[in-house]
Formats: sequence, structure tokens, C-alpha cells
Amino acid sequence: MLTQARTHDGPTHDVLIIGGGISGAALLYTLARYTDLGKLCLLEKHDTIADLNSHGRNNSQTLHCGDIETNYSLEKAVNVKATARMVVNYCERVSEKESLIFKYPKMVLGVGSKECAELRERYARFHEHFPGMRLLEKDEIAEIEPRVIQQRGDEEIVALAVLDEYSAVDFHALSNSFIYQARQERNKRIDVHLSTYVKEIRRHDDHFEVISSRGTYRARFVVVSAGAHSLLYAQRLGYGLNYSCLPVAGSFYYTPRVLNGKVYTLQNEKLPFAAIHGDPDVLIPEKTRFGPTALVLPLLERHNLRTVGEFLRVFRPDWGVAKVLWDLFRVSDIRNYMFKNLLFEIPFVRRLLFLRDARKIVPDLTLKELEFAKGVGGIRPIMIDKLNRKLQLGEAKINPGNGIIFNMTPSPGATSCLGNAEKDMRIIADHLNCKVDEARFAEEISTPDSTTSD
Repeated sequence: MLTQARTHDGPTHDVLIIGGGISGAALLYTLARYTDLGKLCLLEKHDTIADLNSHGRNNSQTLHCGDIETNYSLEKAVNVKATARMVVNYCERVSEKESLIFKYPKMVLGVGSKECAELRERYARFHEHFPGMRLLEKDEIAEIEPRVIQQRGDEEIVALAVLDEYSAVDFHALSNSFIYQARQERNKRIDVHLSTYVKEIRRHDDHFEVISSRGTYRARFVVVSAGAHSLLYAQRLGYGLNYSCLPVAGSFYYTPRVLNGKVYTLQNEKLPFAAIHGDPDVLIPEKTRFGPTALVLPLLERHNLRTVGEFLRVFRPDWGVAKVLWDLFRVSDIRNYMFKNLLFEIPFVRRLLFLRDARKIVPDLTLKELEFAKGVGGIRPIMIDKLNRKLQLGEAKINPGNGIIFNMTPSPGATSCLGNAEKDMRIIADHLNCKVDEARFAEEISTPDSTTSD
């Protein structure tokens, strides 16, 4: 169990990490295990590790491998596959593996001639890189997911599927595992301070001062992995002013366990939001969870109205932001999608509306089986690049090159946690001139086809 360590002005740490979600925890473990840095510190403002977006109730619990995510190009899919394998490699080494990572069959459905043709073509291009991928016809789908096929009639349907690989992760448990394992390293000082809110970061010639609710910390290098708040801290220091933030909240719905595994639908290429899918819930095994919806909210944390002011400080509206928003809303598919997702938040109405979308996966699903998942769903910060006037989907990193990094990591940031940690480890090693145990890292975590290129 983590201790509530007392925090006073103390000696300089080599690296201080702000944020105890999956990204911060993965970096703490990577630095403790694979570098010769001796004094590391992690600060988390909540009283438990990974209590926000990395908690299972606030994400889809998915180990994204690039095989069934139809919004990924082949290049991105191969990169994500490599970083996902790093998570698997870690989990296979630790005794608590059974509580961290899970095997479920997973598939993406193509319904109708157009979607089926798209999946057949994708299979031809992707199968070489994903040997476990199978192209399933209707009768084969029925053997794995019988309720997906019921009431389909003569409708053409195929699926890309992976049936015997790890596909789900409890990222809350994984975050705690990373920190526990980091603190087992000998001859290291690993400080983890909970209930510690960072008020300010100050830069000095050879170190940073981090002023918190429980004292002042000093470090030679600082990494901020605090979700949407990372941009807020960056802009307070004058970095990342070319970015704005569009927080997208996701909500979910529960049913009894109507699926045996993960079932995705094809991504609409006009929508920069995840397509609906159904998953077994690793926290509530007797239920299937459907979602997510997508709703832009003026909050940096879901259900926390105190973050409205913080959102306004990072939104920073100007003509660049206006251009991006106009380009989004002038597309009819996006306008209709956003309006529909507003309705998904209205009690008494939302179940009726969402049922139609859920029936894309389970055609015979009934309203009685569907319930809104109260208190479930987090915030995904989507970055707006104001200079290039476009959305920057996926991970974003601000690295001024002077000993501080700011990470904003929406999906698949959790899957890529160790890949992102490796990137930061190498930046830190170059800056602090510390050693990386390359042999141990290659043996335990890395994979022959892994890549951590941006």
C-alpha cells in the first residue's frame, strides 16, 4: 500500500513526475528499472494512484493493437502493436499478471457490401503484419458472438477478428503495479506523494522548483503527465501557446453480458471520434459496456466543475481555433453526430436514442437490457494546433529541450504508456547524461519490431 509520505523542502531529485496516472507510473517504473538515476519522485493530487482517466470506469479498458481499429493507418497500427507488446511483456513478468491483463476475442464488424469490401481489402493489407488476424464470415461470427448475428437476415456481414491474444487491461491496477515494482528497486530513493497538488513550477539555471500544497520540491528534470492539465502547466511557463484544448467526454451504457468479447464497428472517416463498440467490463464481469459517446465539455476533468476556469485558460480562443471549429461543424456528419451526443446526455431520452446505435452490434438488444452507466466515463483532451489550424489526434508532447516535458496522452496513450515512457527516458538520459541499461530493457520490455518514432 502506498504511504502518504510527508513532503517538506528536501534534497534535489533527479527526475520529478507530476501525475500518477498510467503514463506517469510507467515512466517512474522505466526510470527506476532501466536507468542509473537514484532519486525519483512522483506527485499525485488525488489520494490514490490512477483515480481519474486511468481508472477502469473512465476508459474502454482496451489494449489497442492496431488490428481492428479501422481509424489506424497501417503505419500507425504497426507502431501501436509494438508498444502494446511492451505492456504484454511487462505483465508476463510480474506475479500479479492475472489481475492486470485479460484475453477476450475481439472483432470489427462490416455490415453491408460496402463495409464488407472495406474489411476484405484491409485484411489483405494487414494480415502480413498481424498473423493472428482472421477474416470471419457470418457463420463463423455466430460461433463466437451469437447475438451479433441474430436478426440479421440475408444481410452481408464479415468481421476482422483476433481470437487468442490479450485485448483488455485494468489500467488502474497496472499503474499501481508499475509503482510497486519501481519501489522494489534497490539502492534507489523512490518517493511517491499522494494528495499533493502542484501550484506552480519555477525554472532555475540547473533545476526546477515545484511548489505544491505540501511543500517545495527540487528536481533536475520534470515530466508533467497530467492529462489536459499538462497543457495548463506548460502555458503557465510560456510553452505550447500554439495549442488549444478541446476536452471530449465519453459516456457508456451497460447491458447484461450479451457479448463474449470486444466487438467494434467501422470508423466513420469523417468523424475524429471513436466508433461505438461493446466490451466485457473487467471490473464488472457480468456486464457488457457499450460506448463511448462523445460530447465536448468545458471541463478538464469529468464531473468536476472547478476545472471550468482551467479549461478557459487553455482553450485560448483565436482565429486559429475558430477556423478548426468551423471546419468541424460545417461537415454535416460531425454536426449531426455532436447534436446526437448532446441528446445522449438527457435522462429518459438517451436510452431510446442509444439503443439504435447499440443495435448495430446486437440487433435484438432490448430497451429493458440497456442502462446508462452513471459516473462512468472520462475526459479525453484533443489538441488543437492553432498554427496549422487542425486537430492533433493522438498523443501530444511539448519538449522545450531544457529539462522539462509536458505529455498530453489521449487514446491510445494508455496502451502506449511504456512506449511513451521509453521516449521520455531517452530524452532524460541525454539531458542528464545518465546511463540506460539497454540489455535489460531489450530483454524485458522491448520487442524486435518495436519503434518509438514520433
